[in-house]
Amino acid sequence: MYVRFNLWLLVLLVLVLIAGQANAQSTGAIRLAVFKGPVTPILAEYIDRTIADAEATGAAAVVLQLDTPGGSVDITKQITQRITSARVPVIVYVAPRGAHAASAGTFVTLAGHLAAMAPGSTIGAASPVSSEGADLPETAKAKAISVLVADIKNLAARRGEKAVAWAEKAVAEAAAATADEALALGVIDAVAHDVPDLLRQLEGRTVTVAGKEVKLALTDRPIEQIPLSPIERFLNIITSPAVAAILLTIGLNAILFELSNPGGYVAGIVGVICLLLAFYALGQLEANWVGLGFIAIAFVLFVLDIKAPTHGALTVGGIASFVFGAYLLFNTGKMEVPWPTIFALALTTAGFFAFAIGKALAAQRRQPITGMEGMVGQPGEVRQALAPTGMVLAAGELWRAESESEPIGVGERVVVTGHEGFRLRVRKM
Repeated sequence: MYVRFNLWLLVLLVLVLIAGQANAQSTGAIRLAVFKGPVTPILAEYIDRTIADAEATGAAAVVLQLDTPGGSVDITKQITQRITSARVPVIVYVAPRGAHAASAGTFVTLAGHLAAMAPGSTIGAASPVSSEGADLPETAKAKAISVLVADIKNLAARRGEKAVAWAEKAVAEAAAATADEALALGVIDAVAHDVPDLLRQLEGRTVTVAGKEVKLALTDRPIEQIPLSPIERFLNIITSPAVAAILLTIGLNAILFELSNPGGYVAGIVGVICLLLAFYALGQLEANWVGLGFIAIAFVLFVLDIKAPTHGALTVGGIASFVFGAYLLFNTGKMEVPWPTIFALALTTAGFFAFAIGKALAAQRRQPITGMEGMVGQPGEVRQALAPTGMVLAAGELWRAESESEPIGVGERVVVTGHEGFRLRVRKM
């Protein structure tokens, strides 16, 4: 009897757990993830963490509000695999107005169980480019396009033939679409002004999640935003082309200043930190290293113009090299350093070298004022006739001295011209 009771209790517990899991979708909140920036490991980690939280808490759905210029193909594949394998519905929402789901963002949007866009947003232009931002060689481009076309067709397959055809053009021909165009093609499921409007429009839709059909119950659900962690937010900020260029410029300026005027260490430490952060950002953004080479040449030209003045010719060349290098760093057409930032950095750097580094070099060439070197140029008075050696009072002390040419009598004024050990060389003033 006792064994039978325990058995029934175990069965009841299992049924309760199953019922709890079955009702989790209809009782949970909406998890909202908001991201603006390039597709990097930061976005992959953020999406994974948000979906994992939604799965663990039985959330009704995950809404990913996205605005991205694109990014790494490998990271994109990792993200799309995580979204398509999620055990909760994932809705990708390209917003706010003016947002883009360009390049890799197109794949992420199509990977969602449902997709939507805000009015005035765009999607597409997913053609592959090299890390230099230029078109790939024909053979490599054909291979890359074939693989990406297959991937994006798989993602768009459930959205109909028009959506598949457009998705293929987005990769092969860099096609793009507005929100209304994407809705008409079936690429997205709704055009919504904000998240509440999005949830109202998608209420009652049926989607297939982890092989099971789920009817969405989204209205009147609490919306709980999952924020980026402080470290994710910081890394996302520095993986902006403009911020990466600024960090690179500050780092190079600080290190060169430290090398030209050593001893303070603060400039060197700041320079190293800024350079490390800049290299992290450049690596995540798949920057064009040829552009970095032109920026390095610019700094060499600035230094040369200070050490061997050419009336500004090398500085002009340095500015031109810096501008060209900053442009090449991210010349993909989707991620680039704004022109005002490029010119401001170039002119500021040139001015910094003209003033700060010039002052440091001038200080190195300045006449010493301490030790025996500091005695050169000091006036003195002969206390013991120099014929040619004798004694001289200089800088408040008596020194053995030697006249450079003629004998000099007691009381005559002299000036120190050099020294041999602790014996001064002088001439009559």
